[in-house]
Amino acid sequence: MLHAELKQKIRKLWDKFWSGGISNPLQAIEQISYLIFMRKLEDRDVLEEQNAVLKGIKYKSIFAGHENCKWSVWSEYSSDKILAHVRDMVFPFMRNLGEENSSYAKYMKDASFSLPTASLLIEAVSIINDLHIKEQNQDTQGDIYEYLLSELQTAGKNGQFRTPRHIIKMMVELANPEYGDRILDPACGTAGFLVNAYEHILRTNQKNGVSTLTPEKKKILDEESLYGYDIDRTMVRIAVMNLMMHGITNPKITGEDTLSKRYNENGVYDLVLANPPFKGSINESEKSDELTISTSKTELLFLELMYNSLSVGGRCAVIVPEGVLFGNSNAHKSIKKLLLEKCRLDAVISMPSGIFKPYAGVSTAVLYFTKGEPTEKVWFYNMEADGYSLDDKRTEQPDKNDIPDILERFEKRNKEDNKSRFEKHFFVPIEEIKEKDWDLSINRYKKEKEKEVNYRDSKVIIEEAKKEVKELLEGFEELEKLITV
Repeated sequence: MLHAELKQKIRKLWDKFWSGGISNPLQAIEQISYLIFMRKLEDRDVLEEQNAVLKGIKYKSIFAGHENCKWSVWSEYSSDKILAHVRDMVFPFMRNLGEENSSYAKYMKDASFSLPTASLLIEAVSIINDLHIKEQNQDTQGDIYEYLLSELQTAGKNGQFRTPRHIIKMMVELANPEYGDRILDPACGTAGFLVNAYEHILRTNQKNGVSTLTPEKKKILDEESLYGYDIDRTMVRIAVMNLMMHGITNPKITGEDTLSKRYNENGVYDLVLANPPFKGSINESEKSDELTISTSKTELLFLELMYNSLSVGGRCAVIVPEGVLFGNSNAHKSIKKLLLEKCRLDAVISMPSGIFKPYAGVSTAVLYFTKGEPTEKVWFYNMEADGYSLDDKRTEQPDKNDIPDILERFEKRNKEDNKSRFEKHFFVPIEEIKEKDWDLSINRYKKEKEKEVNYRDSKVIIEEAKKEVKELLEGFEELEKLITV
């Protein structure tokens, strides 16, 4: 997590944009993203040039012939020159960087630089320089960007909640993406799941801090492994820049509604990681013919879509609203039958309602399933804390965190085979779930420990009562003497 000084600088950046006339948070994060991207372009170019020198190979800078588009050059320009230069020279240069048919080129085509004044640009540049992005390690750079996104106050509209980064990391650890996996997020937002999956694969393919991936394998990882879709073009642009800022030069992000007839990627992916919209609905005429469940509820349709998108043996970790677990409509039952009979539902991790605060207090769960074999038993875990307070402030509480235990217990679940319903985690056989009408709510199976009541000795109670009565009678006698007098 970021320390207080960095958070204060990021909040200051938001405040400057607000007071500078950009009151739409989505527009603000888009414009801030452009500026951070401009800064990181030069940082990455310098790093790659240094690596080329160490290896003794020639390197051509992306700024060759466009030296005045470097952050270090134009950020020093005077107020009468800087805004026009960035708008008319730097931004067009940045917008045209991607390969001709790349997602970057496609979605940056209609992008615009909309900072209204030179003073706002100069202040934004100063604050971004103060963040010392170049000097921060990759995790901290990711935290900086995530904290920027966390300030996005329009999150939660149509159920599109920003997924907390530590929850994304937990889900990625559960799914354990590997080199060679084709990974999909069908409602990717800012691409948090894809970034974390990418970093996980890089981290697990290192020896003594050095990558064990050959250049050919790294190219496959960068260009043929990560795929995201989102219906919002602004989100697509932010997702593309987010992936590029993490070193992926040609991200495969597409602006498309994956529930519509225009999407058909059945059996293509090895892993799906997602937190799809909870409250949305789709026009029946637009709905893909591949979706057979009779409902307009997107949280149910996305689950069928993910099942369809997976290859046999493919895995999925997805966040669902609690209503999916206990819902008893025909549509709810149909999707749960699909996950239990045609998949191995490995885990249902119930999460506390404060996870998505301050945006919403909705209760959610993580489902983790593997396509291609029926479920014999489901592992349930009742998460009570995630390392943060469950109020709107979400302050850090490292001593209250079930996530390390979840990851450890999940890894060892088949060895422990815990059946005690009094614990945070336990197995429930498929037969019992069918008897409970396909209910996946942990409260239908968990048992509460009875509190021990220590009853006092009756003789002691009687003696105390006699003593109190005696004292009361003595009091009456004293009162009677006073009245007589």
